[in-house]
Amino acid sequence: MIDVINPATDELITQLAEPESGQVAAAFARAQAAQRQWRATPYAERAACVARFAELVEKHTADLGLTTTREMGKPISQAEGEVRALQGRISFFLEHTEAELGDEQLLSADQGGTAERIRHEPLGVVGNISAWNYPYFVGGNVFLPALLTGNAVLYKPSELASMTGQYLGRLLHEAGIPKDVFQVLVGGPSVGQALLEQPLGAMFFTGSNPTGAKIASALAPRMIRFALELGGKDPVYLADDIDLEHAAENMAEGAFYNTGQSCCAVERIYVHQSRYAGFLDAFVAATRKLELGDPEDRETFIGPLARRAAAIRDLQEQVDEAKQRGGRILLGGERASRSGHYYQPTIIADAPQGSLIMQAESFGPIIGVRPVKDDAEAVRLMNDTKYGLTASVYSRDEARALKILEEVDAGTGYFNCCDRVSPRLPWTGRRGSGIGCTLSTYGIEAFLRPKALHLRPAGW
Repeated sequence: MIDVINPATDELITQLAEPESGQVAAAFARAQAAQRQWRATPYAERAACVARFAELVEKHTADLGLTTTREMGKPISQAEGEVRALQGRISFFLEHTEAELGDEQLLSADQGGTAERIRHEPLGVVGNISAWNYPYFVGGNVFLPALLTGNAVLYKPSELASMTGQYLGRLLHEAGIPKDVFQVLVGGPSVGQALLEQPLGAMFFTGSNPTGAKIASALAPRMIRFALELGGKDPVYLADDIDLEHAAENMAEGAFYNTGQSCCAVERIYVHQSRYAGFLDAFVAATRKLELGDPEDRETFIGPLARRAAAIRDLQEQVDEAKQRGGRILLGGERASRSGHYYQPTIIADAPQGSLIMQAESFGPIIGVRPVKDDAEAVRLMNDTKYGLTASVYSRDEARALKILEEVDAGTGYFNCCDRVSPRLPWTGRRGSGIGCTLSTYGIEAFLRPKALHLRPAGW
């Protein structure tokens, strides 16, 4: 059994039974059998199921949001916002998937005697170990295109978003997705390990870099395809021509939205030295306006930490180490004095580049800031981590910003914005931020494999 605990109150919500290894293997066998029929189902019927799912999500928005808020602490306005924004992903996949499924005719028989064609086939049974911080986005990035392209899905939500995962499963089944085609496997690491032992068509994982490396090590010798989104340490550079107030408000939201528990949250800020002091004052002022409190209160912007005591311990370690190495705490710096698992929004100025707060993923409401002398130093420091998920540049000069972003090794670049994901653009990490892609048409192709066909007419 796993305990579902409200991080705002420390109260036990419910207990859920974990499947044993043999049950996971049986689930795979059912999915494998069901996938053959699902693949043969006309695309229009598969799409109609997903369209009905969208209608059900809209109908249940308030309840879905509250479920997520209570089990992982996301402020209710942000939880409902994520549910509503899922509609954009659904619409994109419904609009673009069918075009990716058709055969590509490259050479006809009358051109060379042998026709050449590419057929796009589903992967089979897709394993999906999802994340708790954005369960609708992260899960939907995988299971929506997987189902539309004719795959079956074994979906393991994070143990910190188990009820949300079960809710999604119920709505998909109510929409017409066969129960064996989409199965929810609730549980912790043992369930994930059992899932990895199955002869999957592919595994899609979102989580930490160390866990992603273990998954890659387990699957690579068996030649099983995998895609890994492993988080980041996303930097922002504020150039010498920025609007201070605009930049400060953007950084406060980018660093502390979802209590800083976003894969692409702003986690390092580099400021041109000529604007450094002014930015720090504006940033502290903007952050003070953010309301910390009960996640079920619609005025709350910063809620409790989903990982509870473990998260607070990790954040305090980063803050204390930065302070010991010369960082200045301008705001926060300790656990919030209220019941539940809250940490004060924390700003550390002059954060040493080699400190944990500038190198290790924080995943909480803490941020390090340091000055740089010019664009070249900014690029060097932005690249100075093992991660490469997103990077942002704020400036009045787009050409200058694009030149900087060309030199930063990250999968996504932002100009005068941050912490943003679009279904139309590929979501992909570099270096320690992972391998593979979701979203965009590339994220649809990820659930298909090409088959080369050489077709010579009979009697030729």
